[in-house]
Amino acid sequence: MSISELRAHHALCVEFFQGKGYSPAFVDNMAELVGALRASDPLLTLRGAADGVCRSCPHNNGGVCDSAEKTARYDAGVLRLTGLNAGETLRWSALRALVRERILDAGRLCEVCGDCQWYDICSQAAVG
Repeated sequence: MSISELRAHHALCVEFFQGKGYSPAFVDNMAELVGALRASDPLLTLRGAADGVCRSCPHNNGGVCDSAEKTARYDAGVLRLTGLNAGETLRWSALRALVRERILDAGRLCEVCGDCQWYDICSQAAVG
């Protein structure tokens, strides 16, 4: 799988992915995407809209998230805390390092996505 675009908050989802998800199709897609990111350190353009993670998500309705307000808020939080902007292009490793330093190591994960249904899994992994 080739990946060139990523929603900003999906950097957090990728970081904590443990093979769980909305459906088997979603988990398979996410596992493939995570593998591609880790294997090739691609250049990514940050998006504020559907990306490859969304491809098999049950909340994706024709490229529009049915939780659009929430996901936009998560994206905005990641962008604000990392100092990045939608449309910016950088390597996966650089995005991951910024997320680690400015969100995870700074203890600000809850500030970005504390109301996400997966937050408990991620927050436990962040401290473990």
